[in-house]
Amino acid sequence: MTWIVPDIDRIDTVPSGPERPMLQSWLDFHRQTLLAKCSGLDSAQLKRRAVAPSTLSLHGLVRHMAEVERGWLRITAAGQRLEYLYCSEANPSGDFDDIDAADPAADFGVYHREIQLADAGVAELPLDHRCRTPADAEFSLRWVYLHLIEEYARHNGHADLLREQIDGRTGD
Repeated sequence: MTWIVPDIDRIDTVPSGPERPMLQSWLDFHRQTLLAKCSGLDSAQLKRRAVAPSTLSLHGLVRHMAEVERGWLRITAAGQRLEYLYCSEANPSGDFDDIDAADPAADFGVYHREIQLADAGVAELPLDHRCRTPADAEFSLRWVYLHLIEEYARHNGHADLLREQIDGRTGD
């Protein structure tokens, strides 16, 4: 049986109130938007590339965002000592490039787990928490949230174009 990305209902964002729930709701909304762009597609459709020479695909975007979640929230913000999932110094674009033999169901499972672990890793940290990258740059957790929202928004635009190319479906 062919695995198909399940449908997803996106949450509403928090329109007012404390800052942390508003930031979290926008991050969750964009996470769910990426999944919504993939819903109903099979492995071949998820692996379909944009245009040569780009290696951009919906499957690659999900793998990339799993790396982003791990890198920014778990490694940089929470200070966890972890390796990256798909990328390395020798293969910096493995998240996008190495999808031909990759299993989308497994990679979507990894993405879901990374989100859960990322949220748990920063749940008790204040927004002013100082985060350090492996290259020793410093950011606040607030900045990291804003950066993730921006990165998802940009990649969701890519996902929208990829989905339209696959089956003509568009939407927000």
